[in-house]
Amino acid sequence: MRTWIPSADMSASVFQFLDRHSSLILTTHDPADADGLGAQQLFYFIVKSLGKEVRIVNSTPTPEKFRFIDPDNTIEIWENLKETISREAGLIIFDTADEYHIGDMRSIIPYVPEVFVIDHHEPTRFCTFNGYIDNTASSTCEIVVELAQEAGVALKPKFAQAAYAGLAYDTGSFAYSKTTSRTFKAALSLVEAGANPYSAYHQFNETASTGALLLQKIVFSTLEIHSHGRVAVQVVRKKDFEFTGANSEDSENFANVPLRAKEILVSVLVKENKDGQIRCSLRSKGTVNVSKIAQSMGGGGHVSSAGFRSSMNIEETLQIILKKIEKEMDKSV
Repeated sequence: MRTWIPSADMSASVFQFLDRHSSLILTTHDPADADGLGAQQLFYFIVKSLGKEVRIVNSTPTPEKFRFIDPDNTIEIWENLKETISREAGLIIFDTADEYHIGDMRSIIPYVPEVFVIDHHEPTRFCTFNGYIDNTASSTCEIVVELAQEAGVALKPKFAQAAYAGLAYDTGSFAYSKTTSRTFKAALSLVEAGANPYSAYHQFNETASTGALLLQKIVFSTLEIHSHGRVAVQVVRKKDFEFTGANSEDSENFANVPLRAKEILVSVLVKENKDGQIRCSLRSKGTVNVSKIAQSMGGGGHVSSAGFRSSMNIEETLQIILKKIEKEMDKSV
């Protein structure tokens, strides 16, 4: 594993990377979320403003609920380009330092001259590239807003809107523990540049399908309480998506709901996607480091919000993860 550049030199390292490459490819984890997409959009604008050639290329299409972040359809898909895309461009990965989380885009890594990461997650043993990683930042969008300010770039409203959406999404509308005055300064600069907070709120909270509501009803009916009332577990199965017509991303926030209960310290959502892939989302109130648990399963995230993919079935995944949570809770007592 390479050593990350010290914090004082982080922003300088970004611009040094840009100086070394006349063309760039920007990608993020797969599937993408609002923070990764917003960071890509804003950084795309920065790079274009500096006179560089740049393309945003992700492994799979943007999830439907996040498509508003790319109003001009700037994002291209790897499957459509893999035979023709330039291998001469520098590659920047946003919102993850783990190449195994970027899907099929990983196949370009051996061919590009240099890879750089811009991320805000907890460092893991999978961090193999140099870059700007700051796990005190609330979001990757927060970091990129600061880079835009440092570059002296005057933001256009549509890019400010994209970054604001990512910032709001990854902070839980400015409620999560990593939200600081730094976060609000970034948000203020985006609003002053033309971002509309209600527009982001509307897209995230008032555009769900009826199928998503029916899925929520089914998943909440699976709720079980474990570990002497401290851990909540919910399950969503492939058949539930098929029955309701909902998409995988429709269940994204279900893991947060059990934390409303005073006694619940950790919430677990195990999801079987339409392709049969098992994913597990972990949420906590901060007393239990779910990032550490996710890392032990090949995933990652933050102290209070993390996840991983599992090669086991739902029952096997739950059996192992509950034991790990119990062990971490015992340590935190």
